[in-house]
Amino acid sequence: MSSISKTLRQQVVSEAGNRCEYCRTSSRLTGMPLVMDHIIPISLGGTDERANLAASCYRCNEFKGSKIQVIDPFSGEFVSLFNPREQSWREIFEWANGGTHIIGLTAIGRGTVIALRLNNEDIVEARTIWISLNWHPPSV
Repeated sequence: MSSISKTLRQQVVSEAGNRCEYCRTSSRLTGMPLVMDHIIPISLGGTDERANLAASCYRCNEFKGSKIQVIDPFSGEFVSLFNPREQSWREIFEWANGGTHIIGLTAIGRGTVIALRLNNEDIVEARTIWISLNWHPPSV
């Protein structure tokens, strides 16, 4: 069982701007609270320390599961997943197609986009609606 305090949870979410640190979706748009993602899962030796926590939407958290590595579709080699504590979203990803899609700029970005299904049909459709209302894409 997780021992993450309410205060630490609030700090992580606040520092993330109330957005998933992977897909950058606001919890205000989904109507769902963000959850704590263990960047290195507890099952693989991760801890409840701040340096190992990321604010995540349910969808990204479910797709990530206990993964820490994925295959880069270009090189076919294993790479680490994006780590929001150690890497800058802007250096790893960018918005494309007017903000409906997230593109991986690096091997880590490409692998993370696929592993977390950051451009699945449902989220792309939702982003299209959010764009029409000027709610998206966020300034990262």
